[in-house]
Amino acid sequence: MNDIKFSHIQTNGISMRLAEAGEGPLVLLIHGWPESWYSWRHQLSALAEQGYHAVAPDMRGYGDSSAPADPAEYRIDKLAADVVGIVDHFAESKATIIGHDWGSMVVWHAALFHPDRFNGVIGMSVPYGGRAKVAPLDSFRAAMGDNFFYILYHNETGGVAEAEYDSDPRGVLSRLYASPDTPRSPAVVTDPKRSAGGWIDRLGAPLARPDWLTEADLDYYVSEFTRSGFRGGVNYYRNFDTNWDLTADLDPVIQIPSAFISGAADVVIGGASQEAIISMMKPVMTDLREVTLVPKMGHWVQQEAPPATNVAILGFLRSV
Repeated sequence: MNDIKFSHIQTNGISMRLAEAGEGPLVLLIHGWPESWYSWRHQLSALAEQGYHAVAPDMRGYGDSSAPADPAEYRIDKLAADVVGIVDHFAESKATIIGHDWGSMVVWHAALFHPDRFNGVIGMSVPYGGRAKVAPLDSFRAAMGDNFFYILYHNETGGVAEAEYDSDPRGVLSRLYASPDTPRSPAVVTDPKRSAGGWIDRLGAPLARPDWLTEADLDYYVSEFTRSGFRGGVNYYRNFDTNWDLTADLDPVIQIPSAFISGAADVVIGGASQEAIISMMKPVMTDLREVTLVPKMGHWVQQEAPPATNVAILGFLRSV
């Protein structure tokens, strides 16, 4: 951590805080929700030691970066342009981009919108299967009906989701930052209907922190969201249908070298095998090089299993 330095840059109309380490080919590490540059603390130093210039921004809406109020400022084309702006800041022609969770969606689309600016892309936890056939929110509503689903909750008017999270940052973060085997108290709300309540009380409070998350780690995350609030991150979710519209005329096939990394027990992939993920991704990628599923690990794979994640990342970087 002593080798990580911080700076602020102006790009695409906003200010972004960057954490960076090392010198060499540029590698951008794009976090998801609800995270920050800190989610890549184990990768920054590891990549620097192997001769790379690793840079992890606070994405717009997070940490010490700008957080526009208008949800439209979080469209996927703007997020992709933010990433390109970082490449421009370092006067590089290309970079390798790696994203986790929402960051995966950002980097997949950055590769689609700006393929000439990137020499490779890794998505983590959220695989890429091309453009959905119907508007995403319509699909979610049809599947969930009156039941609670966090993405639909994030799309409710009046800012109810961020109001709940802002009222108890430690409560929501401690419940989300858990591993598949983390012991939990029973959930307070067990009624699946949205009318029964928000999200925090549906998530059983952890009885112990997972091994990969120290008290100091959690304190840092809590302090960042206490300062910035959750609205910026929630605003990403308010653009699902807008993003779907934006990509209507875009070739959905990623043309640059690609890879995918996930915990094998990540709820996002729903128990899918390596073969199933390859089958989904290969038709929309011309050069899918590797799919890595880390056994027993959950959604926070780069924090839960840094050595295995770093090996997979470095193997891909050396191939491009």
